[in-house]
Amino acid sequence: MHRFSGLAKEASALPGCRTDRKEPAVRFLASLVSGTQQQPPERQAGPRRRPLGREGPVRWSSAAKASAVKLQEKPPREKILTLESMNPQVKAVEYAVRGPIVLKAGEIEKELRKGIKKPFTEVIKANIGDAHAMGQQPITFLRQVVALCTYPNLLDSPSFPEDSKKRARRILQGCGGNSLGSYSASQGVNCIREDVAAYIERRDGGVPADPDNIYLTTGASDGIATILKILVSGGGKSRTGVMIPIPQYPLYSAVISELDAVQVNYYLDEENCWALDVNELRRSLEEAKAYSHPKVLCIINPGNPTGQVQSRKCIEDVIHFAWEENLFLLADEVYQDNVYSESCQFYSFKKVLYEMGSDYYNNVELASFHSTSKGYMGECGYRGGYMEVINLHPEIKGQLVKLLSVRLCPPVSGQAAMDIVVNPPVPGEESYAQFLKEKESVLNNLARKAKLAEDMFNQVPGIHCNPLQGAMYAFPRIFIPAKAIETAKAHKMAPDMFYCMKLLEETGICVVPGSGFGQREGTYHFRMTILPPVEKLKILLEKVKAFHIKFLEEYS
Repeated sequence: MHRFSGLAKEASALPGCRTDRKEPAVRFLASLVSGTQQQPPERQAGPRRRPLGREGPVRWSSAAKASAVKLQEKPPREKILTLESMNPQVKAVEYAVRGPIVLKAGEIEKELRKGIKKPFTEVIKANIGDAHAMGQQPITFLRQVVALCTYPNLLDSPSFPEDSKKRARRILQGCGGNSLGSYSASQGVNCIREDVAAYIERRDGGVPADPDNIYLTTGASDGIATILKILVSGGGKSRTGVMIPIPQYPLYSAVISELDAVQVNYYLDEENCWALDVNELRRSLEEAKAYSHPKVLCIINPGNPTGQVQSRKCIEDVIHFAWEENLFLLADEVYQDNVYSESCQFYSFKKVLYEMGSDYYNNVELASFHSTSKGYMGECGYRGGYMEVINLHPEIKGQLVKLLSVRLCPPVSGQAAMDIVVNPPVPGEESYAQFLKEKESVLNNLARKAKLAEDMFNQVPGIHCNPLQGAMYAFPRIFIPAKAIETAKAHKMAPDMFYCMKLLEETGICVVPGSGFGQREGTYHFRMTILPPVEKLKILLEKVKAFHIKFLEEYS
């Protein structure tokens, strides 16, 4: 109302305009400006009084009307924040997992709820690794401990086993005021970091882990973004280059864009089950030196979206390459529990680095990441995670803690969930049998679905799928006819985006085009989760098969 303050003062100065009528006068002036003129405000009930010095209703002065018209004609002020004025690095960010295809899926869901007829009755969102959204049940013990931490009065309940209460009490004792609602230290609750370090030592067969090198994070993504933020520097040809696998998880390209770093692609070998070849790393590095300063090498193991599990020999070769070329290693190991192929085994980069000897272990800088979101837990919403960073310069360690302190701390409920991932029930404890049964059930189901997806895709003409050794996705290669490629170009779409959009519109299945992850020129893929229940996954795969055959017929 500040625009009408001057007019309100003029109105209040008119004969007969009392103070208690200023607000109605201002509202009336606003109606003049908007062009929807109303009747002058009615008088309040009470003894009728004649205005002093004049007869009849109050009339607005020509000056007041002129001011109102002037305000009406004034053009609206331009927005400060526009696409042209916004941070260009943010505008450059792309995140295919929740990109245009997912927005379209949301629109279709709304149409289905309104009763608009489609060739299907539901949208199946196979675009993201959200286990619980796909029907996976939570691990009972994890939820029990988090519930006890959230509402400590339950510690007196006989409904909860003693081993869950013991863990909840320990976590609460590490929290300010014995409450999950208090801030923690920026690095995370101390006793939880101790549990993470103990877990790493058990996992790696006694390789030492220091709680002071553990940083609890808001999912693994937060840790990855934080480390990259502190690594990126320089300008022009000295700008930090970050080597990432292609195909990659789009978090990496998004953070690189946001930080205005240089993305340096190295290609996984699709013909060899998406293996990582050090010769390809060397080619990529040498080319990147012409336009950047490559100093970071990112590895995703097991792979996302490709599902491969790196052999120990491959990891040794990568570590030697990083040591030789003076590269900072980032090991994304959030799928470390998701290994299905009997011929594969998960080896952590930390373990292999240690066992390669002191020249490597005392010198190669390594940050490795884990999360509550994947594995057998699937607790995406808690946003729990950790990173272990070793061989960091002491002064940089202080800078990292400073950077983390800006966001105060990761969610303490997520920290509690992470604690149960690294400190589950052990043999002899009350909850062990149920915990083991639930864990094995989830992992066995995922292994079965991985094999099912691989076999069914490879039965479809024009689709080839490498073995799903680990993680929770299929990344099949699809043949797209030349006619379809031309049609996609006419719609200003990547060919695999065109394919996936048609798949969504005709079947209700939402998958992510391979172009969102990166792929070799002239090849096309899509990523699909294997998380739906077995029977629903079979239906999904049959629909994809029928769609692909029809697609080939239509565009051949």
